[in-house]
Amino acid sequence: MSALQNIEPAAHTTNVALSAAPRPKAGTPAREYLTFRLGEEEYGIDILKVQEIRGYENPTRIANAPAFIKGVLDLRGLIVPIIDLRLRFCLEHAAYDALTVTVILNVAGRVVGAVVDSVSDVVELKGEHIKPAPEFNAAVDARYITGIGTIDHAALQRMLILVDIEEIMCRAGMGLAAQTLQ
Repeated sequence: MSALQNIEPAAHTTNVALSAAPRPKAGTPAREYLTFRLGEEEYGIDILKVQEIRGYENPTRIANAPAFIKGVLDLRGLIVPIIDLRLRFCLEHAAYDALTVTVILNVAGRVVGAVVDSVSDVVELKGEHIKPAPEFNAAVDARYITGIGTIDHAALQRMLILVDIEEIMCRAGMGLAAQTLQ
């Protein structure tokens, strides 16, 4: 399945274009992104949303939670919900291995964990290295995509799907109520 699949089922399919999240314009100061992999695709999130990166550990399951909510972890006395982004993006299920990590994030006034296949690095992108996200009809919800970042290394070009992690984590249907950071 494509990494740009629905992250929520569409109520109906029409040809109404969905706008992507706001994206940086050319000439804006460079921003840093934490890059990670889900399957064969590489993604980037604003480094300022990242609190820490931890090796994967099995969370405590919560009854009746959606499959993408893996459970909760006790992070130094704070109970943190853990979301598997691979499952949230409707990608194939992956085995959790030594490269699997949980990225602890500060989003919308709360701490939440995101399970990813692996973390690559931190990259700096200027506005001119960020292309607009493609527009899709209502069958594909791309509102969380802020753009496509391009990184040139010698003859190799990397493309990053830049996502607004707050848009993903704060959606209705995520089951995460607002909470003030302690």
